Amino acid sequence: MVPDLPDFGDLPNIHPDAFRVIDSAALSGPGKAGHPPRILLLYGSLRDVSYSRKIAEECARLLTAFGCETRIFNPSGLPLTDDADADHPKVQELRDLAVWSEGMVWSSPERHGAMTGIMKLQIDWLPLSLKGGIRTTQGKTLAVLQVSGGSQSFNAVNQMRILGRWMRMVTIPNQSSIPKAWLEFKKGDRLPDGPFYRRVVDVMEELVKFTYLVRGQKDYLVDRYSERVESVEDVHKRVSIKV
Repeated sequence: MVPDLPDFGDLPNIHPDAFRVIDSAALSGPGKAGHPPRILLLYGSLRDVSYSRKIAEECARLLTAFGCETRIFNPSGLPLTDDADADHPKVQELRDLAVWSEGMVWSSPERHGAMTGIMKLQIDWLPLSLKGGIRTTQGKTLAVLQVSGGSQSFNAVNQMRILGRWMRMVTIPNQSSIPKAWLEFKKGDRLPDGPFYRRVVDVMEELVKFTYLVRGQKDYLVDRYSERVESVEDVHKRVSIKV
């Protein structure tokens, strides 16, 4: 049964007659986890007026309305890679959130034609695997968004897509790029209703659907022939040593 519509009190730009609650039963097979999808949101600017943070916060509101549990990581205080140990509190916080999550949202400004160093720094601190074989990102879903001070561009989202693939994530097809963000937000802290806002809603709706589809089958989807061969070889080595 599809749940009732959420309270839109914190989402004044949503058109309730067009909003659809995610039908998780239509996307989840037998044995799939029934808890709300867990989504981690990262943003790439520490300015007082950070449009990438504002978009991440709006995404979190939308994801909550779609029935998700969300966490937003504040990158302030995150040290440079190779300039601190992995047991640094901010690094541990980021990695713990990544392990907790089943999907992510990456929201970056475009600076000098690229994603920001702050955005890249967060991803650089996420290893492909931790101790015990726990993989922080592999098989998890990803949505990418960017904001620009100038005209329409897709440099940052394209770069984040490359990173998502490198981190072995399932990056959804849809994405959002908001040009001249300072004009879009000129009336306050919230992105107003319009084509850019509606695209953000589309991206979050798609992320939730893909997360429901993928999360229960993640281990099977990322099971690889090459790794199975390697495991067999390791077994043979152990047997040979014992003999």
